[in-house]
Amino acid sequence: MIPASIPSPDWSGFDIPLPWGSLRIHAYALCILLGIIAGLWLTSVRWSKRGAPEGSVWDIAIWAIPFGIIGGRLYHVVSSPDAYFGPGFDGTGDLSLIPQLQRGGLGIWGAVLLGAVGAWIGCRKAGVKLSAFLDAAAPGLLLAQAIGRWGNYFNQELFGGPTTLPWGLQIDADNANFPPGMAADTLFHPTFLYESLWNLAGVGILLLLDRKFRFRRGRLFCLYAIYYTLGRVWIEAMRIDDAELINLFGITTRLNVWTSIFVLLGALAAFIILGLRKPTEPDTVYLPGHEPSATDVETSGTENSGTDAENKVPATVPAEAVSAHGSVHHSDSAVSDSESRDNLPDNQSGPGHVSAPAEASKESTGGTKPATGVPAAGAPGHQATGTAPEAEGTK
Repeated sequence: MIPASIPSPDWSGFDIPLPWGSLRIHAYALCILLGIIAGLWLTSVRWSKRGAPEGSVWDIAIWAIPFGIIGGRLYHVVSSPDAYFGPGFDGTGDLSLIPQLQRGGLGIWGAVLLGAVGAWIGCRKAGVKLSAFLDAAAPGLLLAQAIGRWGNYFNQELFGGPTTLPWGLQIDADNANFPPGMAADTLFHPTFLYESLWNLAGVGILLLLDRKFRFRRGRLFCLYAIYYTLGRVWIEAMRIDDAELINLFGITTRLNVWTSIFVLLGALAAFIILGLRKPTEPDTVYLPGHEPSATDVETSGTENSGTDAENKVPATVPAEAVSAHGSVHHSDSAVSDSESRDNLPDNQSGPGHVSAPAEASKESTGGTKPATGVPAAGAPGHQATGTAPEAEGTK
């Protein structure tokens, strides 16, 4: 049986008993936290595939997240000031409500703006490009917003106008956010759900576009801003909660609507300009001068190869240059006469004994002729020359 509406939530959090009282855990905060975790996970996967330094996503996040929360709260206070400063800034508001995040109220554009400042600090410390990180984080940011929006459901806030649609949202009539003068059984547009679904679809779209076109230098982040604001304009226009109204070009509408329009236009212009500019730097996540050195890469490869690497002959040394005792002799270096004799079988030379090169030559010619330049087996008066035979492959 299909429900005729979306019921209001039965709970908005829970209490943890403590020796001095209790700690209230709000569902709104849990949704925000879950969104951050999911967004960081997706960003970490994408950041790692870009070849970024291991663990750098967390070094950046410890700056970006606090900055983002502060920026989001400040933007909310500015865009909905009546509760904090009173209507018309008449001083009748309650300033103590500003730090009470559990009541809800985080403006996305303030969060993005200050969050980007925090990310820039983290990127500078990690030696990576902010534009590369923003591109990697764009789908994760949308995922975090999709999950975080459910906090508005548990707070019964930021809903749209009345509706008779089967997915209309119930709001408790005794809730402080219930519009005065409306019937207790009035249903409202679940704008939190609209935005959550819009954002989830955007995650898939951004991932597909990035896989096909490999947008870089901040262009994928521009696409994130374009996509999100396209949805935010019509969703924001449906909401009936108190907000700062701005009149521009003879049109009076909510501040968030105007902000979304301007961000959309700015992001579209930036996307086009970045696409027209030819890249002047290689496609790397590292800032100039912070790329991994050849020594670091070589050391990493040696560590990964284990102890066997120490017992192997380098691939660049010909096999013929390896002596019977396991030592390596370069083909272009001279060795003493005694050294050459030491490398012969039984450490002997002279008549009646076959040298190692002669033995090899005999095998290769079927035993009928000595190899060119090598004394015949048993030839009297012939000894090993004062220089080692030239190693094959160096001619």
